[in-house]
Amino acid sequence: MVSREITKGIFWVGALDFNRRLFDALIPLPDGTSYNAYLIKGSEKTALIDTVDPAKEFELVSNLLKLGVERIDYVVVNHAEQDHSGSLPMILEFYPNAVIVTNEKCKEFLIALLQLPPERFRIIKNKETLSLGDRTLEFYITPWTHWPETQITYLKEDQILFSCDLFGFHMASSDLFVTDEAASYRSAKKYYAEIMMPFRTSIKGHLETVKTLPLKLIAPSHGPIHRNPQLILDAYSDWTSDAVKNEVVIPYISMHGSTEKMVEHLTNALIARGITVKPFNLNVTDIGELALALVDTATVVVATPTVLFGPHPQVVYATYLANVLKPKVRFASVIGSFGWGGKTVDTIVKMLDHVKVEVLEPVMVKGQPDEATLKQLDRLADDILKKHTEIKIV
Repeated sequence: MVSREITKGIFWVGALDFNRRLFDALIPLPDGTSYNAYLIKGSEKTALIDTVDPAKEFELVSNLLKLGVERIDYVVVNHAEQDHSGSLPMILEFYPNAVIVTNEKCKEFLIALLQLPPERFRIIKNKETLSLGDRTLEFYITPWTHWPETQITYLKEDQILFSCDLFGFHMASSDLFVTDEAASYRSAKKYYAEIMMPFRTSIKGHLETVKTLPLKLIAPSHGPIHRNPQLILDAYSDWTSDAVKNEVVIPYISMHGSTEKMVEHLTNALIARGITVKPFNLNVTDIGELALALVDTATVVVATPTVLFGPHPQVVYATYLANVLKPKVRFASVIGSFGWGGKTVDTIVKMLDHVKVEVLEPVMVKGQPDEATLKQLDRLADDILKKHTEIKIV
């Protein structure tokens, strides 16, 4: 990997991981990812913004050495998670005079995760500044933009925001800057769905702070740099708003075909009523695609057969993820089949305790769906249409 100059005296020195396919042992990475670290040379001091995943620490050090960086005065850590901080111990070995600059909460995490010596830290507070000579760093503590200790760093003179995980996306690209805005928009939305959506309320508040900053570039911790900051700011304003779309997402599993027949009928009934439908067969679904669909949808219908006394395990998994992601969905229901009984509906509804939804009357059938069942599905489609017309749909 090679370092690249963003603007005079400011360099990308991170690492690209084209081959990584799973993040946090959970999130699919079809396009790999990047670990972005940035070097800022001031007239008096030099600062490194974040490090990289420990699997790529030699690439980070190599980039710094090839640039001829003999001294780093400050290592700014915006986030303690290891894909940001994991190479910090090695950087401190190569640059023994470097001081770690971060907030108090992040210090606690870094000491716990990496066993770093407390005396190597300089603690900053919200809106505190740090001079590099002719350049000034300004820090904004932004808790719950993923973790409770996250912060962002603003380079005032160059009007560059080093935004940590905020506004980032998983993509290993040889392009330093965003070149395909449509593809980047989709990747950023998927990243928001998988990582940021549970913290929608917190992010809305922090967005107001970011919007007050004059910005030429937004340099996130993952993915290429935004040369059009307004595009990603407008996108986040939309995603974090309360507005939902005239859409229904249907995650489903079918063991013997009964539930799938119900999904097909409901899908057609909703389409006939002018509603966009997104069914996801959980046997083959990329869970990130399901998360992406949940960002805007007004309604989720969970479709499952009953296994013994409750929902299919894959449906349980998907429902649990939907619950912790906390999308702004307004309505939910359950459809499916059973053999001799169970508590499928109760189990799923209880699992959605973090999502503030109105539960529409479920449709559960013993065995194959008959004509009466299909009429109930039509009734559910009517109920969904009625609810969508009663709320603000974009």
